[in-house]
Amino acid sequence: MDHGNVIVRFENVSYAYDGDYPILDDANFSIRENSKMTLMGQNGAGKSTIFKMILGEIKPDAGQIHIQKGATIAIGRQVMGREHLTESVREFFAHAFPEITYDLDKRIAEVLEAVNLVAPLEKIVGEFSGGQQARLLLAYALIQNPDILLLDEPTNNLDRDGIDHLTGFLMMYPKTVLVISHDADFLNAFTEGVLHLDVYRHQTDIYVGNYSDVIEEIAARVERDRAKNAQLLKEIQDRKDKVNFFANKGGKMRKLASKLKDQAEEAEENMVEVRRDDRTIKDFTIPTQDFIETMVTMTSVKVIKNHEPHDAKVHIKLRRRQKLLVSGTNGIGKSTLLRALAAGKTDGLSIDPGVKVGYYRQDFSGLDFEQTAYDSLASVMELKSNETLRAVASQFLLTSAVLQNTVGSLSEGQKGLLCFARFVLQAPGLLILDEPTNHINFRHLPVIAKAIDEYQGCVIMVSHAPEFVSQIHFTQTLDMSTLS
Repeated sequence: MDHGNVIVRFENVSYAYDGDYPILDDANFSIRENSKMTLMGQNGAGKSTIFKMILGEIKPDAGQIHIQKGATIAIGRQVMGREHLTESVREFFAHAFPEITYDLDKRIAEVLEAVNLVAPLEKIVGEFSGGQQARLLLAYALIQNPDILLLDEPTNNLDRDGIDHLTGFLMMYPKTVLVISHDADFLNAFTEGVLHLDVYRHQTDIYVGNYSDVIEEIAARVERDRAKNAQLLKEIQDRKDKVNFFANKGGKMRKLASKLKDQAEEAEENMVEVRRDDRTIKDFTIPTQDFIETMVTMTSVKVIKNHEPHDAKVHIKLRRRQKLLVSGTNGIGKSTLLRALAAGKTDGLSIDPGVKVGYYRQDFSGLDFEQTAYDSLASVMELKSNETLRAVASQFLLTSAVLQNTVGSLSEGQKGLLCFARFVLQAPGLLILDEPTNHINFRHLPVIAKAIDEYQGCVIMVSHAPEFVSQIHFTQTLDMSTLS
């Protein structure tokens, strides 16, 4: 690795969210020029907070953050800001520059080609699909040609071609890249090391190697620390037992007891703080509404090609225990289909009015960001029960402290887990899932896939995560790319 000087350095940095929830505690780490690093940690550990510190959007409570003089920084964000949804593509990119840029159209064309997106400059941002908006967000960062490129879950909503294109671009990018992602294959392809944020210790550790190697190394380190502590605990207890025995003997034996006591105290000081591996949510079951009739009927769907929609005939009826996978390239209209179906205002698409619907939107726009997480869960319960609510929340790592926070203040990963907790409390008859792996820690995904696979209601899902999809038995597939 041909890396130069340190470009980012955190020196004894401490920060607590709202002053009460610690993220970093006296943390130290450095990132060198031209390196490609992954920022890794449990949902809610503070990865996005570190990005905000690097950007200067928030200041540490203590310590210093040093950025190489003159270094420029840009970020590819997870979700398109709502203020941009009514802007044209040209207006959106104009925000990347502090002054009027006279060759803006040329620059936009170059970065859109880099992210493999064809987009008319007059088209409104909100009219693009989630995958296309993800490419716009990435292009927005690239158009600034930054010395430090921060990418927050850049593969979310991207199809396979999009991910491959992004991977190739980043491998050739000649500057520093720090990426937050849970896509192991994507990370293994280009990152050279991992900056691991420990949610329990509020410290950071740097590991060299690809993502999968680092995962194994962290797990092995945890086991070594546990084994070392177990041996020390055995020795400490043995010495304490001897101290109690010899202390009552008098004379030289009392001196021996004092020596053994000192040794036991020294051994206690030498115990290592075990780096706890990321916790994984427990197996869960989504209860099902008792509904025996046809739940969903589709006779016509809108397919978008070359930015123009047209109707295509289909013949789909879905009942209990039936699962439909909707596939197709970015921008073909998959999320549009799910939104239209859920809204119930489009000819050719209908849900029986008696069906309870659980809808996972890829941008979490179905959640009330002003509610507390507690109230968000309570709002879907027919029979209110504080005990039940908190038990379910705990299954999804939503602690009492997290439940007090507003939904808008949660990490994207915590919002995702909140959605699944809501499904458990809601007991829907139909699940509409639009990219349900987005933002979720990879450790949780097999558990979530198992719950969806075993769900006895009806499922309609869009996902670009092939490994996740392979764990669910779909009864039907609708490939919108093949419709005419």
